Parts: sequence; C-alpha cells; structure tokens
Amino acid sequence: MAKINELIERLSDEPAIIVFPKGRYDFYPDSNYLKDYYESNTYDINPKRLAIFLHHKKNITIDAQGSDFIYHDHIQPITIDQCENITIKNLNIDWENPLTAEAEVLEADSTHILVSIDSLQFPHHVHDKGITLAADSWEAEWRLSGGSWLIEIDQNHIIPPHTGDHGCVNGNLQEVRYSAVSPSRVLMQGHFTKTPAIGNRLIIRHSSRDHAGIFLFHSTNLKLHNINVYHTSGLGILSQYCENLEFKKVNTIPNPHKNRFLSGHDDGLHFMACKGEIIIDSCSAQGLMDDPINIHGTYVPLTEILSDSSLRCRFAHDMSKGLIWAEKGDTIGFVLKKNMQTKAYAIVSQFKSINEYDFILKFNTALPEDIDTLFSLENMSWTPNVSITHCFAGSNRARGYLISTPGKVLIAHNVFETSGSAILIAGDANYWYESGAVRDITIRDNEFRWPCNSSSYQFCNAIISIYPEIPQLDSLLPYHQNIRIENNSFHTADFPILYAKSVDGLYFNHNDITRSFEYTAWHPNQYNFFINACKNVQILDNQIAQDVLGRNILLKNMSKAELQIKGNTLDIVTE
Repeated sequence: MAKINELIERLSDEPAIIVFPKGRYDFYPDSNYLKDYYESNTYDINPKRLAIFLHHKKNITIDAQGSDFIYHDHIQPITIDQCENITIKNLNIDWENPLTAEAEVLEADSTHILVSIDSLQFPHHVHDKGITLAADSWEAEWRLSGGSWLIEIDQNHIIPPHTGDHGCVNGNLQEVRYSAVSPSRVLMQGHFTKTPAIGNRLIIRHSSRDHAGIFLFHSTNLKLHNINVYHTSGLGILSQYCENLEFKKVNTIPNPHKNRFLSGHDDGLHFMACKGEIIIDSCSAQGLMDDPINIHGTYVPLTEILSDSSLRCRFAHDMSKGLIWAEKGDTIGFVLKKNMQTKAYAIVSQFKSINEYDFILKFNTALPEDIDTLFSLENMSWTPNVSITHCFAGSNRARGYLISTPGKVLIAHNVFETSGSAILIAGDANYWYESGAVRDITIRDNEFRWPCNSSSYQFCNAIISIYPEIPQLDSLLPYHQNIRIENNSFHTADFPILYAKSVDGLYFNHNDITRSFEYTAWHPNQYNFFINACKNVQILDNQIAQDVLGRNILLKNMSKAELQIKGNTLDIVTE
C-alpha cells in the first residue's frame, strides 16, 4: 500500500496512467495513512485508515484491469481528496473477512432457530448471550434483534414481503439462549412468534458504518467505470462536495464468487452536496442494508442572529457534522421550518467553523428583518443535475432511489425490485435535515416489479413516494414542483402506486399497471393514488388492469378542480 501511495505522491499534474496487472492485491491498515474526515451519513470514528489515497492530484487514471483489491480490518479502500480529472476503472473491492456476517437458516420453529455460519469468511465463537465475531484487530457482539436491523434474504436474493421494519424474527428476543452445535452451526433457543424460512439468509449486522468503500471529497471531474463494490461496512461510494461525476457499470452487489447475499452495510451510491452533472448509467445494486442511490444536500438550523449580515448555524444530525458547508459566493436559501417554504436568499461572504457542530455565516448584504431561529438554511449552489439510466435496483433493505435536488433529474430505463419504495422524493428541515425541494424530475420507461414496496420502511407510502416532512401543510404553497411519471410499467400485489404530498405539477400519464399475486396485500394505504395538498395534477391515459386492487384515488387537503383525469374509470374519494 505504501508503495502505491508513494508512486501517486510523486506524480506531477501531467496526465498519467497507473496500471495494475490483473491479479489479487491485499491491503492492510498503515499508520502512515491516517486522516480525520467528517463523512456524511457516516459515524465519525476517526482517524480513518486510508488505503489508496489521492490528495491534491490531477489527470490520473488508475486501471486495475479487473483485479481484486482485498481489504483487511476497518479501512477505507480509496479516498480522492481535492483532486481533478481522476478516473478509476476495472476494479473489484472486497474484504477477506466481511464486516457484516451472514447465516443460512437450517431449521426454524417457535422454539428454536438453527443456522450455519461460514467460519472462514465470518470467524466467530458462541456464548450463552450471543455471538462474538472477530477478525484482524476488531471484535463485535451480536444477538437477535427485531425490526429492520435483522434482514432475511431468500435464495432469489429477494427480501421476503412483510418483513423489513416488521422484522423477520419476532418473539421474546431478550431471553434467547445461544449455543454452538458445531464449529459452523449455531442454535438459538427461545420463544419465537415469527421465524425466517429454511434456506434463507439472515444478515448479521454487527459493525458500525465508519467508512465508505470509495470516498470522493471536494473534487471535480471524476469518472468511475466498471467497478464492483462487493462489500463495505458503510456507504459504498460517498461523493461529498464534488462537481461533475460519472458512474458507468459501477455495481454495489454481493460477491457472486463467494455465495454471498449481502453487499454493503448501508447505501450504495450516496451524494451529499454535489453540483454540476451526475451521470449514473448501467449500474446495479443488490443486497444493500439501505438505499441504492441517495442524492441530497444538508439543511442546517439557524441558531443565533449575530448581526444584520451574520448568523450562527448548527449541524443538527450526528451523521452530518464537521462539513465545510459553504464557500464564499454560495447562494443560501432561508427555509421556514413549519411549512418548508424558502422565504429569502443571500450570498455568502465568509464561512467560519467554530467546532464540529457550529459555524458562522457572513453575507454580503443585510438579511431580511423577519429571519430568525425558526428557519433552516439550504445551500443552493451545491445542487446537481442527475441522470440515472439503464440501472438495476434489486432487493435491498429500505428504499430504491432517494432524490432531493432542485436540478434537472432524469430516471429512465431502469428496473426496480426494491423492498421499500422504489423512488422516494422527500425533504426534511426538522429531523433528518436532508434537503431539498425538487423542481424538474422525469421518471419514464422504467419497470417496477412485484417486490417494490412489499415491506414497511420509513416514508414508504407507495411504490413512488413523494413525502416531504412538512409540519404545517399548506395546499396553496407546495414544496415540490414538476414531477413527471410517464410510460412506466408497474406490477404489484398491493394497492399503493403513487403517494404524493405538496407538489405543484404532478403528471402520472401513459403508464401500465398490472396485478401480481406474489404476496398478500398488507399496506394500510388502500388507494392506488393518494394525493395530498397538491396542485395541477394529471392522471391521464394509463392502462390499469381490471384485477388491480383498488382502482381508486384519494384526494386530501385539495380540490377536485386540481385533478385532470382521463382513461380508466377510477373511484375518487376526497377528505
């Protein structure tokens, strides 16, 4: 590892290609490559241990020629920090001993669960209260838990319906007794009201999300091509304050050569406060413990007015702190928390960090007098345009694509098998603080298969869920704008197709909806279209099969005059 980084450090800004002859390369932590990073949506366990490290570099291509880069211990495989014109291609990233384990279910009933754990991949020993997993310099404790912390995956790599946040193992989990039947078999005895199916995999999530597989930081013009991220214990690829990114054939999937069902511990491709163009093409995600793609900014609450042109802010979430939140010249929007409306804009003249949570912003003009601590701030300059095409979002815990950017967005020719909502368009200035409102999204020519929204997760009200968290909803002041859902196919066993809250300009046209019988409908929302406080809504010329459940629309906090409908006969209910 040191030799590779020393080679990189010696390179000038002239174009250079680093070629790895195809093979296996093992990477271990090196005390010479430690650096503190505040990585969004990641626990700040610092310093990060860095493997391949590019810092203040330009015009470099790393071609691994299909090599396997195998990592040991908690380590960040690739870090690109304040670089320009970098290409990484033809690479497989994996761990010798993954930082999340798997178990195959051999027996299961109301009194016991017997599982098999591969001792070579997942070294462990069993004690009465649980399992201790250990490799390299780390050790972690695990025991059964309810809800979505424990995920079950079937032999087709699908998360079974109605598990998710409902749990795949329920009962008196605190009183379970653990014992080793053999070096690779673990018996769990107790009183269970729900158990996983024989032959399925249980994902034993025991580690912390303390690093990304690839971390792209304050860099410009980056290309990642033909990369398989088979495992991480955090986000697969995190892009933070970057401009112009291209991902082609970048897959966050379980290693098929090792019979694994889990890939990453959390999101696959995660983008926080990027700008320019994000191009994602022909990428696959499967077996993640969170979302395949998440694109957002970070709202910050205003905590104190210091003068007529300066104020103090504070990062509100533990996994979004220590960020270089703004630069001189950035445009800032002032968002009233209670209704999520942007009331004013200002230009930054100075950003000053006080500590990992607090910072001061100075502006080049006086702020409006009505700005106070009831506002959160959004950095409008770090918001990208996005194109996601020809991708596959397989069965992953949680949702599919999370989109929160006012830039122009295209989601086209993709296939979804997500356990929760396939697409979530949110926005929240009160809890998660992930910004912001969308202004131009086209969702067309996609296939939404039966696993979509088959389990309960946060914000998953339908296959496509538009769910901003607005404390005081105002139908006259919609949060999102211009969302077009056209020429898609939906194949579902349940009711909810589209849930939309607070949108001005919502178009669901020329889509095809058919019935699946893969599972029994379970969702509490029994409307195909649940439209809440929206304006200018079209539902036109869709093909809806006669046996589709519901065939209905609920309008809430809005007038029928805001809905234009044509095509299939649908029952319309108002609240």
